Amino acid sequence: QVQLVESGGGLVMAGGSLRLSCVASTSIFSIATMGWYRQAPGKQRDLVASITSRGSIDYAEAVKGRFTISRDTHKNTMFLQMNDLKPEDTAVYYCTSVSGAYRGSRGRGTQVTVSS
Repeated sequence: QVQLVESGGGLVMAGGSLRLSCVASTSIFSIATMGWYRQAPGKQRDLVASITSRGSIDYAEAVKGRFTISRDTHKNTMFLQMNDLKPEDTAVYYCTSVSGAYRGSRGRGTQVTVSS
C-alpha cells in the first residue's frame, strides 16, 4: 500500500499561482502513471494532468498552457505548478495512481480556491 500526501493548496486571487506537491511513501513514480485529479462540489472528478513512468505528460484541455506537472523520483514527489488560475479551477486536488502500481490509490486532497 502506498501513502500519498498532497500539500500546497490555498486561497488565491484569479491570475495567481500555486504549486501543489504530492509525496509518496514509496518509489511509485517509476512504476506507475501518476496524475492529479480535481473535484469541485457537485461536479464529477476530472483528471487534469498525468505523467507516465517514462515521463510522458498529458493535460486536460482546460488547463493546457497554465498547469505543469513534474516529478522528482529521487524524492518520491510529484508537483503541479498552476499559473493564471481561474475561479473555475476551484476544487479539491488529489494525487492519484492512474494506472500501473497501486492503481486507484489517492491522497486526501488539498483544497484550491480561486477568488474572482
